[in-house]
Amino acid sequence: MTPAQHPLASSHLPWFLTAPGQTDILFTITTIVVVAVVLGLGVIFFRLHSLPERFSHKKFQFEIVAVLGLLSLFTHVHAFWVAALLLALIDIPDFQTPLKRMAASLERLSGVEPPTEEDAPPASPPQKPADPQPEPGV
Repeated sequence: MTPAQHPLASSHLPWFLTAPGQTDILFTITTIVVVAVVLGLGVIFFRLHSLPERFSHKKFQFEIVAVLGLLSLFTHVHAFWVAALLLALIDIPDFQTPLKRMAASLERLSGVEPPTEEDAPPASPPQKPADPQPEPGV
């Protein structure tokens, strides 16, 4: 015998209400959506977090930027990430090459020979390895 339906109840039930013992479709869909959103947000977070490293990939300061990025990732101090981003965006000028070229030009103009490896002060002479001492009684 089936129980009588209440007179004010609707005869049509929504699709997400399941009968006892049936698979809950709404729960399954919600679980898939939540897992996809969490994974998507994680990918976006790590792509955003690696932004300074990608900016400074072929630059002199790459190692410093990478260390600052790792520090900010593990310590949750966002100042490290901001510093890494600013350092990645700034091109550090090369001061050494123009100074070396100026020094070489001045040496040529003055007639002074540039120092060679032979003119360099000798390093401390290599020490000979000590002779192994024989063991007593052998």
